[in-house]
Amino acid sequence: MTDSRFSCVLFDLDGTLVDTAPDLTGALNHVLSQHNLAPFSVQKVRNTVGFGARITIERSFAHYGKTLSEDALDLAHAQFLAHYSENICKNSTLFPGVDTVLEDFKSNGIRMSVCTNKTENLSLDLLEQIGVSHYFSSICGSDTVPNKKPHPDHIFSAINRAGGITEESILIGDSMADVEAARAAGIPVIVMRYGYTAIPSDELGADLVLDAFSQIPQALRDLSH
Repeated sequence: MTDSRFSCVLFDLDGTLVDTAPDLTGALNHVLSQHNLAPFSVQKVRNTVGFGARITIERSFAHYGKTLSEDALDLAHAQFLAHYSENICKNSTLFPGVDTVLEDFKSNGIRMSVCTNKTENLSLDLLEQIGVSHYFSSICGSDTVPNKKPHPDHIFSAINRAGGITEESILIGDSMADVEAARAAGIPVIVMRYGYTAIPSDELGADLVLDAFSQIPQALRDLSH
């Protein structure tokens, strides 16, 4: 890829690079079943994730009019992570075009980093199992830094760990957390319309909204002029 001012590209993970909703749904429903609550559909989970597992769990229990104490939430979170870590790549798949674009960027010397509210070890495990971890200079998870998205520190840390510079960086994501983090950090942001968000993608306030991952290289060129 040429003719782009972006030398560092940050990617959200869930709902942007990988369709993780089926395995996240499995973990969430495992937790809900411990409380005799009905399971969530995969689509409902796609509208709930984005700010991390604890918030997903809280929102899911709130859907049933229930509020968990901190201790109960800690236990539910632990149950979620235990189930998810054992089934992290059981039904998750790369979105169409991801591997082709990552290969293109890598061959053109673009630095890439994953900036996700999934924990670092789970993110690395997933990316290794699905076969794309080698494309990224850094994996910056929710526990990699003191403040996760939508805090701008998460963005700055991901850029620094990738060896990039802020002025030549852009974030590719799918949720309000991504847009708010990018705005706070002062970098452009692209939202993928197929991603995980309860708010319509076109209403998130991104610089561009794209339908397919394969459109990203041209979008970066367009945003460079």
